[in-house]
Amino acid sequence: MSASLGDPNMIGSVLLCLGGLGLFLLGMVVLTEGLRALTGRALRRVLSRFTRSPRSGAMTGALTTAVVQSSSATTVATVGFVGAGLLTFPQGLGIVLGANVGTTVTGWLVALLGFKLELGTAALPIVVVGILIRLFARGRASSAGFAVAGFGLIFVGISLLQQGMGGFVGIITPDSFPGNTWSGRLLLVVFGIAFTILTQSSSAGVAMALAAVNASAMTVQQAAAAVIGMDIGTTVTAVLATVGGSVHARRTGYAHAMYNVFAGIGAFFILVPFMRGLERFAPQVLASDPELVLVGFHTFFNVIGVSIALPFAPKLAGLLTRIAPLKLGPFVQSLDRSLLDAPAAALDALGTTLADLTAATFELVLRLLGPTAAGGVELHVAQTRQALGETREYVEKIRSSPEEGWTYRRHLSAMHVIDHLDRLADRCDEAERWATVKEDPQLAVITKELAPPVDGAREALVHGKRTIDEESLEATWQLLQDRGREYRESVLERVAVGHIDAVEGIERLDAVRGARRVAYHAWRIAYHLNRCRTHSPPADADEDSGVPPHSEAEPPEPG
Repeated sequence: MSASLGDPNMIGSVLLCLGGLGLFLLGMVVLTEGLRALTGRALRRVLSRFTRSPRSGAMTGALTTAVVQSSSATTVATVGFVGAGLLTFPQGLGIVLGANVGTTVTGWLVALLGFKLELGTAALPIVVVGILIRLFARGRASSAGFAVAGFGLIFVGISLLQQGMGGFVGIITPDSFPGNTWSGRLLLVVFGIAFTILTQSSSAGVAMALAAVNASAMTVQQAAAAVIGMDIGTTVTAVLATVGGSVHARRTGYAHAMYNVFAGIGAFFILVPFMRGLERFAPQVLASDPELVLVGFHTFFNVIGVSIALPFAPKLAGLLTRIAPLKLGPFVQSLDRSLLDAPAAALDALGTTLADLTAATFELVLRLLGPTAAGGVELHVAQTRQALGETREYVEKIRSSPEEGWTYRRHLSAMHVIDHLDRLADRCDEAERWATVKEDPQLAVITKELAPPVDGAREALVHGKRTIDEESLEATWQLLQDRGREYRESVLERVAVGHIDAVEGIERLDAVRGARRVAYHAWRIAYHLNRCRTHSPPADADEDSGVPPHSEAEPPEPG
């Protein structure tokens, strides 16, 4: 056998297999990226709209994963929604479980179109057409072209893989692998785990197993044992991906690992009865369509596993909550660095943090507007600034571009919120101005107008509302602008007639200017926070840019 392996034809077969596997993996990456860009907003809308329970979440997760051909895209969006409070963890857990069923669709595509219809040669023009669309089209059409090119590459890779495996006929046979014993099947499971860790793709492993079965290098039962290992092998990637992630990401990664190990153990024990049942009741299917039997078994044990796990989803969620408890750090628990490659999901997590920071800062403003002295303000301002610093670092790592439409607009709004929160924190740290406000009854009456809308916005955020009343804050700012001008004239007159000295007059003018700025920043925070936390553009917005046709520029900060 070693002499055969040194044969030039054998080396060519090995290279064909490796090239085919590489093209398959490249095709999966390109297809996934194209579909993710094409359906990203719709995927997120479906996940949030149709997930009401772990059961509906499982169905939604299976459907969206099948469409975008990426369980990671589904999982990342889910982590973002859970972190943003749009989904509970048990609901998100249902989506993660369903995604395992959705990933089996890839195997069906490969078996039916790659091995049964043999689209390899026909796929070459598909690749060319897809690339041309990608190069010359714009927007969604360009993403669709990328997906088409990836789809074609998958089957070109499968064709090369088939050709390469053909060179091993008679050299690598089922006897080359462990036999149909408990220990033999266990060794094949270990082989599948190692293969998935090496390639970082269970889909590539399934394609390789299908090619081996098609070339009669492995029996269906041997390949099925390896596929069980490949499913378990994905847990290593899932757990490693949680390192440095948020609590929600860790819980999701642990859930994925626990389910796959559970389903893999179950599949290991039902493998022999499943194959014996086919030998007895459908031997012709086992003989004529071994590839379909393999993907059928893969889907079967995942569907059974999810069906068994779903009723226990709330208890599993409780267990994972205890394993990965939520740490009570100030404000920034939702910032998840594992979401940074998915801007929309990262903005969901960021929206929760910004809402918490806004509620806390508005609480400071209300305390300073109160009739009594507000103690401990300096400490709270320091905590807010520290959290703002961490939040600013996070938002700077999010990468978006104008081509991403509403996601890009949300990103800009998040930056505006941080900027205005930072300036509002500065206003809260100006003790002399607030003291002057309380000393002057006329100025106190003016600034009293600010408390109700600020308190209303704070209450809305505390009670989890997605939007706050920006109109009342804008109206209050306009009112303070008008009354501030009247107050300014009044102060200047009092200085002129000698009722107050010039130094006191300057202090009071400075105080009213500070009050107007507080109102201004509160309004702009509400304006941009509402947009940052809204997943879809306004009804009158342009579909590609997400910009309303008459969107206003940022008004200048009052002097």
